[in-house]
This record gives sequence, structure tokens and C-alpha cells, in this order.
Amino acid sequence: MTSKIILENLKIYAFHGVLPEEKIIGTTFILNVEVHADLWKATETDDLQDTINYAAVNDILHAEMSIPSQLLEHIIGRIFKKLQVSFPQITFIKIKLTKTNPPMRGEMDGVSIEMAKEIHTK
Repeated sequence: MTSKIILENLKIYAFHGVLPEEKIIGTTFILNVEVHADLWKATETDDLQDTINYAAVNDILHAEMSIPSQLLEHIIGRIFKKLQVSFPQITFIKIKLTKTNPPMRGEMDGVSIEMAKEIHTK
């Protein structure tokens, strides 16, 4: 059985990008993160140890977003690694990271990278 924890539209101001001004000015990024794991034991025990603490997931997202990177893909890769190490019970991760004010011509809500990964547990 699989369960999902989804953090939706988490807004974080950060300093990522290839252009020098992006590292100085920064912009708002939006994260949508979905993790799958068997969380059914927590339905019986009402114990935080039997689930994934989504506040801890949120802390990981904030910590990784605070490390300046050129590429959104690099940020997502770091988040994947940190979530896998912190929560070995995770079997699937999907992350969508949106830069809300990319330095490009045209009016848009943002530019996003979305990556998903199945994790094969031992």
C-alpha cells in the first residue's frame, strides 16, 4: 500500500540562477513536492515515528533552497538525495520547482523543472 505526502506551492525567496544579478536580487521560487511511502501504520498508532514528518521535509526544502545554485536541476538533485537519506522508507519522489520571475522576454507565471524518481528499497 502506498500513501502520499504532498507539500503544495511552498514559496521560498532564494538566489539561484546563471546570471550574476539573479544571485544578488533573487526571486520567489515555488516548490511542489510529493513523496510516497507506506504510512498505514500511523493510522493505527497515532505515532509520528510511523510516518514521515512533513515539517522535517519542509526544513530540508528550506535548507537546500538556501544554497545558491545555477541550475534548478541541481537544486532538485540535492533535495532528492537529502530526502532519500533522511527518510529511507520513501519509494517515490516528485519535485516541481518554479522560478517565478525568470530573466526572459515575455509575460509568464514562471518557468518550472519537474523531476520524478522511483526509489527501489533494499
